Order: sequence, then C-alpha cells, then structure tokens
Amino acid sequence: MSTLETVLLSLLVIDALALITLILIQQGKGADVGAAFGSGSSNTVFGSSGGATAMTRLTTWLAIGFFVIAFGLAYTAKERSEQAGNLGIPQVIERSSENALDLPLSDDLAPAAGGQNDEIPEF
Repeated sequence: MSTLETVLLSLLVIDALALITLILIQQGKGADVGAAFGSGSSNTVFGSSGGATAMTRLTTWLAIGFFVIAFGLAYTAKERSEQAGNLGIPQVIERSSENALDLPLSDDLAPAAGGQNDEIPEF
C-alpha cells in the first residue's frame, strides 16, 4: 500500500470516528419538548441559539471531508488497478517437439491387457 493510501485511510477512519461521536452527542429534534417542563435553561452552553448551529456546521464539514477522502481513496485505487493492468499477464512459452523427449514406453512399463500390471519393473 502506498503512503498516500495509508494517509488517506487513516484520515478517513479519524473522520468517521469524529463524525460518529459528534452525531451521537447531538440532541434529537424531540429533545426540545422538555423545555415546556422547566429544563429549557440547560441548553445555554453554546449561547442563546443553542449548540445546534455550531454542531450542525461541524457535522456538515466532517461529512464533506469524509466524502472527499473517500473519493480520493477511490481515485488511488483506480490508478493502482490501471498500473497493475499495464504489467501484463505472464505467458507460457510453448516448447517445440524437437526439444521434448519422445521416448517410447518399453514393454516392461506398458500396462497389461487386463488393465493392471502385476509385475513391478526393475530399473
């Protein structure tokens, strides 16, 4: 694996873990119902607009980064497969009959008429 592929794969894993973590810590849309029962003031950590805008923007940028890195990995994989295709397939070289040893079987090594050879020839 080339260095670029290793770096992109590492960045993709880090981005995916950050994206998962960020999505899991965000509140759902139905979480604002609790504000009607007196717990509305607990969401003032990120200001009066809440954390939705900052976290949403960060989630958007992490998702864009995830797709860009994934496309970069796909491009490197395509380039690698094209390079492997240019190497070619090894070919088998056929030998002519002049180089082959054409030795006839002797009578001692030929199979018997019944299909089985009872005697083992001595060499």
